[in-house]
Amino acid sequence: MPNLPGMPHHPPVITRKRNRRMSSRGLRNNNPGNIRLSRTLWQGEVHPSQDRSFCQFKSMAYGYRALIKLLQNYRKLNGCRTVADFINRWAPPVENNTSGYISRVCREMHVPSSYVPDVNDRNTMCAFAAAISQVENGVPAVMADVQAGWDLL
Repeated sequence: MPNLPGMPHHPPVITRKRNRRMSSRGLRNNNPGNIRLSRTLWQGEVHPSQDRSFCQFKSMAYGYRALIKLLQNYRKLNGCRTVADFINRWAPPVENNTSGYISRVCREMHVPSSYVPDVNDRNTMCAFAAAISQVENGVPAVMADVQAGWDLL
């Protein structure tokens, strides 16, 4: 529809259903970090998953909760300190361009790869989760969803 003088211009409305069909696997699964199926049963996880390889969550908030919780566990259980440590574990070189992944996450967060994130800080972890989601799904994260995930911790 042309933008006529004196008439407000409204872009076409794309429904969530149509948008979800065209979105990445991680977004379709409400799993912005593309967390693989495992023995871990996440809060808000859909069982059984309709995806044979990746977790599905009831909402995007639960997907972000799992992503953030997993990062916190990487520090607590695996000793990850720097962004590079976390991403080397998150996206191992056997199946990813890990150095490119680290560079992109650091660019999104405006930090060096040697940055040591505070895993108990809301703003830091929401930025970290949003950056991982951007790399995994190719679109910017909806920060309200990321923050809702933090609030579920």
